[in-house]
Amino acid sequence: MDAFFYIIPVQIMAVVLLAAYVVVRRWLRMRSAWRSGLTAEGRCLRVYAMAHGGGDTRVRTALRHVYEFRARDGRVVRFEEEGGPGTILEGDIVTVHYADGPDVVATACPGRGGHGCAACAVLALVGGVVLVCVVFMVAVTALS
Repeated sequence: MDAFFYIIPVQIMAVVLLAAYVVVRRWLRMRSAWRSGLTAEGRCLRVYAMAHGGGDTRVRTALRHVYEFRARDGRVVRFEEEGGPGTILEGDIVTVHYADGPDVVATACPGRGGHGCAACAVLALVGGVVLVCVVFMVAVTALS
């Protein structure tokens, strides 16, 4: 029965640490695209909305854009991005910032600078959750 009080907090810590990894990895990829200094003229191929939620929860929609551009080495790169501005429509020409390499990282969203703050906030939240789980497991050990 005592194992239950260790398994659940460890699972919670694993989930929040995985979420932190995903957020920080995405932030670092976008930062590398902006800091590489490579830009290209791209074209918006498709715009569509994705709906999330429903049932007992509020329905939220997010715009997704599909872009295509030609990289410096001549290959054509197509990528999809969520949360772009609603003012970009199919056929529009956009400036794409990208980081070259075997796996091209690209973005056409304007840099808002808030991604780093969001990543720090997520890391602080994850640190708090991990701390609460560790304190809980230490308290259970002390009471046993």
